[in-house]
Amino acid sequence: MIRSLYSRVVVTFLGAVLLGLIAAFFAANYWFQDQFSTAIREEMHKAALDLTETYAHTVDMDLDAYLKGRAAVHGYVITVYDSAGEISEYGAMPDRHTPEIPPEAAALVLQNHSYDNSQPSPDRLILGYPIVSKGSHYALFLRLAFMKPANDLRRVLLTSLAIVLFTGSVLILIAARYLVQPLKLMTRATQRIAKGDFNINLNWKQRKDELGELADNFSHMASELKQMERMRQDFVSNVSHEIQSPLTSIAGFSKVLRSRDMPPDERNHYLDIIRDETERLSRLSENLLKLASLESEHHPFHPHTFDLDEQLRRVIVSLEPQWSAKELELDLQLPAVKIAADEDQLSQVWMNLLGNAIKFTPDQGKISASLKPLTDRVRVSIRDNGIGISPEDQKHIFDRFYKADRSRHREDGGNGLGLAIVKKIVDLHHGTIEVRSEPGQGTTFIVTLPSIPAER
Repeated sequence: MIRSLYSRVVVTFLGAVLLGLIAAFFAANYWFQDQFSTAIREEMHKAALDLTETYAHTVDMDLDAYLKGRAAVHGYVITVYDSAGEISEYGAMPDRHTPEIPPEAAALVLQNHSYDNSQPSPDRLILGYPIVSKGSHYALFLRLAFMKPANDLRRVLLTSLAIVLFTGSVLILIAARYLVQPLKLMTRATQRIAKGDFNINLNWKQRKDELGELADNFSHMASELKQMERMRQDFVSNVSHEIQSPLTSIAGFSKVLRSRDMPPDERNHYLDIIRDETERLSRLSENLLKLASLESEHHPFHPHTFDLDEQLRRVIVSLEPQWSAKELELDLQLPAVKIAADEDQLSQVWMNLLGNAIKFTPDQGKISASLKPLTDRVRVSIRDNGIGISPEDQKHIFDRFYKADRSRHREDGGNGLGLAIVKKIVDLHHGTIEVRSEPGQGTTFIVTLPSIPAER
């Protein structure tokens, strides 16, 4: 069983070439046989007519002397029958391949009729013509003496086909190797990818065929897999770090509480730390589950029409304890706007964005929330005059676990998943989100959503 693609390609091509050459040989041989037979028949007719008609114009010349003196007879086996059935041979000597003359043919020609056995093969052809010498009737038969030109031509044809087969086979071996070699390289590349090596670069830009396109797509796939693997490692590392920190605090303070007696105030302080760290773990777990659910195909998505301005007001009211404690000024421009979307998911978007605005705005600062209906979309802008975000941080602000201000996030219990969840929900609604910010000048998040129902 042939398992190698190279061997299969070679065998397939060789089989196709061999079958083609065999078919071509038989077709050419048939055509040659037909054409050559027609030409030989015409030449034999001309030779027979030349012999009989020329002799008819001679004066009292002996037929035996005439046939022996004609050079044209050397290419044929000439047999002459007289009325008594006597046979005379001229020209080339017959051999075992020379066809026999039927007795009825001699009788027919002696009765002044011509004879043609209508054989398609030249070496089996027999032509008979009547000839008269000194008042006596004779039957003159021509048969081809030898087939050397035809045999030579057939040998040339066979030799040519053999050369074509050999040359074609060599070229096919080279061509098949040229075709299969890229596939072998990609096979080795897949083996490297399976072992975790994603540094694959099949740079075949000079190839414009399907293999070149396949190589480009393969290199792109390897690059994407490398990026996904890096993201997976970063994700595992970040999750491990986010989980390890509160677990370390909980374990450490638990040991302190068990190891020694302490005043109630100090004990309550340690217990508060343990509670806060436990809540951090709970929020991390909840956000991870929420992200996993949003990225799955089975996450519930139930769009319906509701008042977007009323939803924003409800979220702002629910966050009143936070912005009241910091004495923040709120500037709201929320005209009546209806939207078709998943209300619960969008509520999480506004909770995250407004919650971040409150966190990063200093005391007695200002937060603005505006709503603007467009032709077929709705734009929501949330602006604060807080610490701002650097241009470098803005590139990664929606990445998981990314924290532009790690000390502030640690203080507020953030885990860097809020904006990743926001981005995912906005994407599910076929919307867009962008950030505009300068360090020390505040930050603006702009969310644009379609106002018509969006399919999952």
